[in-house]
Amino acid sequence: MKLLDKIYQASERIKNIAVHTPLTINENLSEEFTAQVYLKREDLQPVRSYKLRGAYNKMVSLSEKEKSKGIVCASAGNHAQGVAYACNKLNIKGTIFMPVTTPTQKIKQVNLFGKDKVEVVLKGDTFDEASVKAHQFCKEVGAVFIHPFDDEKVIAGQGTIGLELLEDSPVPIDYVFVPIGGGGVAAGIITVFNKLGPETKIIGVEPAGAASMKTSLEKGENTTLEEIDNFVDGAAVARVGEHTFEICKNGLEDIIVVPEGKVCTTILRMYNEEAIVVEPAGALTISALDFYKDQIKGKNVVCVVSGSNNDITRMQEIKERSLLYEGFKHYFLVQFPQRPGAIKDFVNDILGPNDDIVYFQYTKKNNRESGPAVVGIELKDPKDLLRIEQQLTLRKFVYQYLNDSTDFFVIPIS
Repeated sequence: MKLLDKIYQASERIKNIAVHTPLTINENLSEEFTAQVYLKREDLQPVRSYKLRGAYNKMVSLSEKEKSKGIVCASAGNHAQGVAYACNKLNIKGTIFMPVTTPTQKIKQVNLFGKDKVEVVLKGDTFDEASVKAHQFCKEVGAVFIHPFDDEKVIAGQGTIGLELLEDSPVPIDYVFVPIGGGGVAAGIITVFNKLGPETKIIGVEPAGAASMKTSLEKGENTTLEEIDNFVDGAAVARVGEHTFEICKNGLEDIIVVPEGKVCTTILRMYNEEAIVVEPAGALTISALDFYKDQIKGKNVVCVVSGSNNDITRMQEIKERSLLYEGFKHYFLVQFPQRPGAIKDFVNDILGPNDDIVYFQYTKKNNRESGPAVVGIELKDPKDLLRIEQQLTLRKFVYQYLNDSTDFFVIPIS
């Protein structure tokens, strides 16, 4: 059976479990980019992400013997919630491996959806490390492994999004922006549009700190990243799937890499302007529009909003990363003369009327002529950074700019 046929089959299997999510035009984004920008609201699924589609389609197709042995999966959060939900609905015991770094909110949601049918095991710092442990455990107990993306039935479940887009769109779709972690949802949507809407261009979007698909496409082979940034946890995968890579390498029109700071700006914007809560992975596709604004002008564009499982305790970090990316916040290591009034001179001579010191860490050293202080300054206009640096040099302050020195200095979250 061809994959498209499996997607049609999946649509029937999941129709009473997964929600046929709305496709809504966003007036603000449409006006900003002079395009018709539609949002595919997968954040409105019962588990607040599209992952339910693939997980349920895979699990409902298991034999009774396989179901009796239980299932095992590895996930950074959203796949785990989809699996847990399916475990409860299908009365299947599940063991779910998640990275130790998984936000607490996602762990609680897994237990909420799975109830007494699931056990959460925290192993490793990344999805890939948790996945290794999950596979080992799966072999030991003889259970079925439910892969988050590299499985045809999972891909088929995610591909049902593509069928809904073609059914619901009031206009021909020129571009679909799809988030990529392991590549499951991209592979499913590509399969649908390749046959039913070949004129539509599929654009993949990855976080800059985990651009495993882009790296693999550039090298011409599936490549494992040595290090990844876990911030966009729903798309932070060191190696994409073998099946998904083969589909994506022939089906993606382009792939965009979005800085994590830009993702944070989008999260805050969507919350403040649209009252929409998106997680970092859910903000990827909307973030990508800025990098494609010339191509999409006058076009019909769909952004797949993949999920909304955002931990409220991360909001301070999200705000910090956004301010740093947008150039509103800057950190310096300043050598202050060991004399009374030195800090007062800094405030009077270096800062402008709209500048604000938002972080200051200083310890006086009596046996030295100068003492270092870490100073965080928030600007009203990012262009004022040049004036700050000019004044520091003019007033003969010895300083080091820290925003680019992540190995030397960990930005404080207060």
